[in-house]
Amino acid sequence: MNKILVFLFLVSFSLQTIAQEINAVVVVNAEQTGVSNLQIFKTLERDLSEFINETSWTNQSFANQERIEASFNIIVSEYDSDNFSASIQVQASRPVYGSTYLSPIYNYNDRQFNFNYREFQPLNFNPNNSESNLVSVIAFHVYTILGLDAATFSKNGGDEFHGIAKQIVNTAASGNFKGWKATDGNQSRYQLNEALISPIFSPFHTAMYMYHRQGMDSMHENPKEAKIKIADAINSLKQINDRRPNSYLLRTFFDAKAEEIQAIFSDGPSVNIDQLSQNLTRMAPTKRDNWSKIKF
Repeated sequence: MNKILVFLFLVSFSLQTIAQEINAVVVVNAEQTGVSNLQIFKTLERDLSEFINETSWTNQSFANQERIEASFNIIVSEYDSDNFSASIQVQASRPVYGSTYLSPIYNYNDRQFNFNYREFQPLNFNPNNSESNLVSVIAFHVYTILGLDAATFSKNGGDEFHGIAKQIVNTAASGNFKGWKATDGNQSRYQLNEALISPIFSPFHTAMYMYHRQGMDSMHENPKEAKIKIADAINSLKQINDRRPNSYLLRTFFDAKAEEIQAIFSDGPSVNIDQLSQNLTRMAPTKRDNWSKIKF
């Protein structure tokens, strides 16, 4: 990962209060099926790209440069007629004020992603109807991304979007596909959404705002003070870890942020990170290799 502080002094751009539309790259990889050259996989890739990028997910209009950058990488493991067994890696990032750098906000490996799809079938989203698990899963991730992005620009700014994602969870739970129910394991869409709307995890949303709006967006003006804000935001997550050790929400946060945190605190003006280092090791022990590479 290139040094973040180099990027943060590059070309400035106009920052809107909330960027609420998606600019997504969709990739469908079907090599594991042994029939990856079938046209249906290319059609699925094209249809999903159009669905994500051309659907009006909010009631606001934004220019192309204001859209949230995202990627949806689908690995199809089995294919039989219109039945697909797959996983999907969803990532998203938001721009940092005063730079061309994009800060990651979401990195989710969704392994509970089986669906039915017929070539050229219309993909239509209705939060009150779950006719297609493919559409429900994609829409869930879109609204989760919108919620996380909004939370980085205003305190609790993502509540509305996480509420829509909850509606998708409730509607899809009536079907037979996994990922939507409390019984579907600790790493499901249900569990992630429950954490995002639970008062127990409310410090997470405050930390997202402090980390990005008060930290990253201020890096071009005062990098040392910005780094202190970012450290404070991360340290504040310890109260969540104390209540819910190894919570799935924090795991998804550090999956997105580990490399960025490593880069931030390995370059630029030095700040005291003794407490930060201890908390990072406690909250995200699986990222110990990243933490060990922090130079200061």
